Amino acid sequence: MDFIIQNILNALQWGSFYALIALGYTLVYGVLRLINFAHGDIFMVGAYIAFFLSGTMLGPALGFSPLVTFALAIPLTMALTACVGVTLERIAYRPLRRKGAHRLYVVITALMCGLILEYSNLAVLGASRLKFPELIEKTIWNIGGVTFTNLKVIVIVAAVAVFAFLNFIVTKTKIGMAMRGISYDKFAIPLMGIPIDTIIVFTFILGSGFAGLAGLLFAMSYPILEPFMGMIIGWKAFIAAVVGGIGDIRGAFYGGFLLGFIEVGVVTVFPSTYRDLFAFTILLIILWIKPTGLFGMPQSTKI
Repeated sequence: MDFIIQNILNALQWGSFYALIALGYTLVYGVLRLINFAHGDIFMVGAYIAFFLSGTMLGPALGFSPLVTFALAIPLTMALTACVGVTLERIAYRPLRRKGAHRLYVVITALMCGLILEYSNLAVLGASRLKFPELIEKTIWNIGGVTFTNLKVIVIVAAVAVFAFLNFIVTKTKIGMAMRGISYDKFAIPLMGIPIDTIIVFTFILGSGFAGLAGLLFAMSYPILEPFMGMIIGWKAFIAAVVGGIGDIRGAFYGGFLLGFIEVGVVTVFPSTYRDLFAFTILLIILWIKPTGLFGMPQSTKI
């Protein structure tokens, strides 16, 4: 039994990372019908922003304690990463949207933005890996043969808190109502006096900010940074969002945890080299049975 609980905790941690990133994918798609393929690289940028912020605050210039640095790094990382996401929207996506560009060109632009972020990082910082500093002292608890750390609990709680916050924003606030309205009919919303660009910017702030939070928590859990760290986890989070029903916050959240449980479950039975093969095969079967995803609904297109 302790072996099963241990793997459940491991799956919850990995699922939390996937869910935090998948929520950003589904927010942008839900409002713009745009798959922001640069989102995984925004996660990478968030990890690097957290690294430099932590190094600065822990350094001799400021000399903050690790715990204070951690408390300050969370909002600062989220804010600066949100600025990166908003900059991409302003420079790359908004001009195409205003010109009425075909959705395919917007997707290609998103892919190019991701590559620019990766190779800019590579050009400026080089290919060498960076070690993330330890911000909180790792505490290991052993209860009934189940071992877990305080950092693992923080990651899981953060994912649940972010989901609850986003669910409240989207379902209970006026700006959330505007976000849902844009996804339903983006042409009628401006006629009602709602500033569509402001709502879109707010969406990118939320999605990119929480990608930055995921980058910080991931770097603390696995403290090795490299320029392409966001590629694979970003694609997996996107697939998790699609399986859950992209455009639906619940789908992104549960899809991320589903992928985490499948990967950890496969590794406990088979060699780790089979992890992605089995995981993606199972997810493909789910989409074959329910093409709209677990929580997705069929949508009609106005002509």
